[in-house]
Amino acid sequence: MGLLLGFSRLVDAVNGAIGRLVYWLVLVAVIVSSGNAVMRYSLNISSNAWLELQWYLFAAIFLLCSGYTLLRNEHIRIDIVVSRFSKRTQAWIDIFGTIFFLMPMAVLIMVLSWPMFMDSFVTGEMSSNAGGLIRWPAKFLVPAGFFLLTIQGLSELIKRIAFLTGRIDAPGEDAKSAH
Repeated sequence: MGLLLGFSRLVDAVNGAIGRLVYWLVLVAVIVSSGNAVMRYSLNISSNAWLELQWYLFAAIFLLCSGYTLLRNEHIRIDIVVSRFSKRTQAWIDIFGTIFFLMPMAVLIMVLSWPMFMDSFVTGEMSSNAGGLIRWPAKFLVPAGFFLLTIQGLSELIKRIAFLTGRIDAPGEDAKSAH
């Protein structure tokens, strides 16, 4: 269990660092969006590349922060019902949800999206819009984001099992304050 908890700490650190780094993409997205709007409405200059860059940034923020959001225990949940249960029951519910819902969905999307990324990368797929961007970086975000979510799901599973076996205190208690 010690080795698994070490893996869990490593995954938590990686997703924590990625999450804090991706925060800056929000600022970049705001600057790109604002600059694009100013150029379009004041100078009547527009580019599909700027619009697509906004979409790519939004996708990066959403997908790359999914593991970070799980780390911080901020995914949409049924807390109104679950909060009434003991910490042990909550841990069992999390284990069940992780094994039967989160992991199959995350692994399936990660595996199925990889060939779409590879095809786009190998063929050098470009946007069909005039002046658009290459597509493979955006398509890479899907398997990358679901990989981060998958490993964070494993980390959370390890922490719940460690809690149930008495090796750690309740998982997720300090995640919000630590990151």
